[in-house]
Amino acid sequence: MVSEQTMKQAMQAYIDAFNRSDVDGIVSLYADDATVEDPVGKAPLVGKARIGPFYKMAVATGAKLALAAPIRASHGNAAAMAFDVQLNMPQGRALIRVIDVMTFDATGKFASMRAYWGPGDMQLLGPA
Repeated sequence: MVSEQTMKQAMQAYIDAFNRSDVDGIVSLYADDATVEDPVGKAPLVGKARIGPFYKMAVATGAKLALAAPIRASHGNAAAMAFDVQLNMPQGRALIRVIDVMTFDATGKFASMRAYWGPGDMQLLGPA
């Protein structure tokens, strides 16, 4: 089983890579057959070949992530983090409050990512 420290470090590496717009760095944190469901309820993206373009599009918005609370690990193979996303949308600058839950494989790579947020978690901040 992956340690609590390994899970927390991987999730912090995700935040850091995202904020550097480092798509390759983000994708490297995922297992080859990982899934991304963002937001939960949307059809999952399966595999790095589908996950990479998703993050390329996400960082192209100028999005930046800021933790809203410490990263939380579990006694199992999952960890969660609450964070705010600031990004530019066609309607202007926006803030989305998100909770991501990642599961991990035996090597410490993300096996899955599920992003919990809905329309009520998004706020327009003004012109871009």
